[in-house]
Amino acid sequence: MIYFTADTHFGHANIIKHCDRPFDDVDTMDKVLIDNWNNRVHEQDTVYIVGDMFFRCREPEHILKQLKGKKHLILGNHDASWMKKDEYNHYFESIQEYLITTDGSHIITFCHYPLMTWHRHNRENSYMIFGHIHNDTDLSFWPYIKNNDKLLNAGCDINFFQPVTFRE
Repeated sequence: MIYFTADTHFGHANIIKHCDRPFDDVDTMDKVLIDNWNNRVHEQDTVYIVGDMFFRCREPEHILKQLKGKKHLILGNHDASWMKKDEYNHYFESIQEYLITTDGSHIITFCHYPLMTWHRHNRENSYMIFGHIHNDTDLSFWPYIKNNDKLLNAGCDINFFQPVTFRE
């Protein structure tokens, strides 16, 4: 199975208030995110993390060791802070800023930031999967995203704090 998620922000206490997440504290949030992930994802599954996996997290490796699946990280604006050293690279199958791939049925372009156009965007089976905007519908470009069924937000804030399938 292939799953997608974005903007987990493990370790980031302020994201609870910023995105109105239903958690009392960062430890509870991290535990729920880990449990939700592992309740869906099995070791042989693939997970595309579309940016901002951690932010201000004291122990990324403690969390990475717990998360099941073959992980591919598409870098977000907060990933540079914890990816400075290459010490976590071995937890990922790939680490990229931008990725074009296929799941066998769809051409998928990944970028942390929502793109209004992308390579092969005019093909019927071509999709853009992004993160970054969390659950923010006040953005000036939100109407375009909302009305374009080829733009898919993988953000955990709108996906029940769990990785989701393409169909979901």
